[in-house]
This record gives sequence, structure tokens and C-alpha cells, in this order.
Amino acid sequence: MDKAMLDLARQAMAKAHAPYSGFHVGAVVRGANGRLYAGCNVENAAYPEGWCAETTAIAAMVMDGETRIVEVAVMGRGEGLVTPCGGCRQRIREFAVGDVPIHICAPEGLRRTLTLGELLPLSFGPEHLV
Repeated sequence: MDKAMLDLARQAMAKAHAPYSGFHVGAVVRGANGRLYAGCNVENAAYPEGWCAETTAIAAMVMDGETRIVEVAVMGRGEGLVTPCGGCRQRIREFAVGDVPIHICAPEGLRRTLTLGELLPLSFGPEHLV
């Protein structure tokens, strides 16, 4: 993970709309085209109608015409690792394969890197529908 990805995740986290939980998350996906796409979580008073930072980043990537993720960074505060939720793991899987690195970060930097396969073992993906 490079500095640009880390900085963009930090900027995205700062823009999160989290008035109910106060839990700000930023995410960045790198497309196969090399571009970075950022997203933040957006809460809604009608729980659970908000969306996750990873979902926002993936939507930005798709809007740009990219359909393949080659790297992900997720940033949040707290003692524990802030990893993608189950739904976001599946959304990432739609556009990525098992060996794609998922960088788990805090504002101060990288905390741990896992692969998508480690986060979502024995996953179901588009190739199962062929």
C-alpha cells in the first residue's frame, strides 16, 4: 500500500456522515486501471439504510467504468481492527479474487494486511454462476 492510498483513506474517513454512531470509516479501492476510488460511510436516521465506506468506493469505481479491484484499504479508529463487514466482503468479492490484499488501517497508518481469501474463505463469486 502506498502513501497516496493511505492519505486518501484518511481524507475519506474525515468526510464520513456518522451523526448517530460517531464511527467514521474511509475506504479506498485500487482498480486494475491503477486509479484510486475513495468512499466513506454514510449513516441514515432510518437504520439500517446507510451504506459502508467500501460500498461507496466500489460504486465510484464502477461509475468510472472499472470492474476489477486489485487492492483495498479500510481505515477506522479504535483498538480493534476495522475490517470490512460481511456484506462488504461479498461486494469486494464481486470485483476481486482471493489474493487481493486488504489493508486494515488506523489514522496513524497500516495495522495489518490480509487477503480477501483470508477474510472471506470459500467465497461465492461470479464464476459460480457461469
